[in-house]
Amino acid sequence: MKKVQQGFTLIELMIVVAIIGILAAVAIPAYQDYTKRAHVTEGMGLAGAAKVGVAEYYSSEGILPGSNSIAGLTSASNITGNAVTSVGVGASGVITVTYNTKVDTGKIMKLTPDASSGGSIEWDCATGSTVAAKYRPSRCR
Repeated sequence: MKKVQQGFTLIELMIVVAIIGILAAVAIPAYQDYTKRAHVTEGMGLAGAAKVGVAEYYSSEGILPGSNSIAGLTSASNITGNAVTSVGVGASGVITVTYNTKVDTGKIMKLTPDASSGGSIEWDCATGSTVAAKYRPSRCR
């Protein structure tokens, strides 16, 4: 006698679909947070060139620059990226990274230089930033 092969029952298929739905409900928000953190990191990378410009100006002149042109950079609106609208140097060498909709429109990361440590510059990125703390690099929270 030949045994007939059976497929999955409807209830078994419904359980599998429910499990996939639960996994997707957890994974999608986590992935969205991951992509926003990656976009914030892009801005920090673009700010790296501005940090070098500020540090070089400080080492040669003994004061912090007050604009992109003084720091030897192109205008703020010309320093852009996939998620970055501009990177600007302001008063006392403060670097401001402005983000677009890929992070949150108009949110900023401020990198404030502290040159009081005897010749080297330390950067504070936690004070004055409006990007949500969960998207910032760990040293900026």
